[in-house]
Amino acid sequence: MKLHNLSLKDKALFSNYLKLCRHELSTYAFQNIYIWKGLFQITWAIIEDRLCVFFQDKIGSFLYLAPLGGEKKERALKKIFQILDGLNKNKDVSRIENVEAPDAPLYQALGYDCTLKSYDYLSLRSDLAELRGVRFKSKRSSFNYFSKHYEFQYLPFSPEQKKPSLELYDCWTKQRESKINEPLYQAMLRDSRHCLRNALDNYPSLNLVARVVKVNSRIKGFTCGFKLNDDTFSILYETTDLSIKGLAQFIFRAFARELKDYKYINIMDDSGLQNLKNVKLSYHPARLIPAYIVRRKDVPAHS
Repeated sequence: MKLHNLSLKDKALFSNYLKLCRHELSTYAFQNIYIWKGLFQITWAIIEDRLCVFFQDKIGSFLYLAPLGGEKKERALKKIFQILDGLNKNKDVSRIENVEAPDAPLYQALGYDCTLKSYDYLSLRSDLAELRGVRFKSKRSSFNYFSKHYEFQYLPFSPEQKKPSLELYDCWTKQRESKINEPLYQAMLRDSRHCLRNALDNYPSLNLVARVVKVNSRIKGFTCGFKLNDDTFSILYETTDLSIKGLAQFIFRAFARELKDYKYINIMDDSGLQNLKNVKLSYHPARLIPAYIVRRKDVPAHS
């Protein structure tokens, strides 16, 4: 079985498979696969008419998404785990990540174990755009503070703004690290910068939509995302200079106001971090979308 290295020219193929059914997890988008290049060796193969996406790093290899296309037949799954076992010195790490809730019973019926990995936070766009009621009082107050106290420009992102946008991310990272002294969180910030660099390097090709906020002619806010499905837009990044009160709330609301073609905004998962979970819950999501990990039942759940 030949594994193909992922490249931008594969975008059309991936899109064809991804649109075969509606996906709610933000991982089911070419943009949210491609940006991980460099941190992972990303390969793909067609197995039993299903597109399978393999991620590999120094720890091992796993399937990043459920096989795309048709039902998850037992023959295809056996081949997938054979490939993973061939790539992994420790077969315990062989697994399929980001399996969506409707598919979990299919795997369980075939004798596989499904464990909860995380949740994506799905918000009503109208909630984020309007910030109405007591629930959003503090967000609305922060938005108004920024609007009244700063001279600013809210603008479409352009590729020549890549360097200052990355500099903003570095500033934001230092501010976050000074407040949250967690090694895992800080490692994730470094990984996230690599992904952001990939996204900006390939901004036009990835069909991303991004906005910046300039304060005193300098980029102090950045956000970007992509169309996930016909009624959902996914926010991939939002970074701001945290010393500017209300800017984070301003750019989030301003972007949501623009996205009138969508009913929902997926604000992605919390990576298992309590501080991220608190921020996402503060926007009162309409639903939590679970993601599962599939393993063989003889494999420990902690691997």
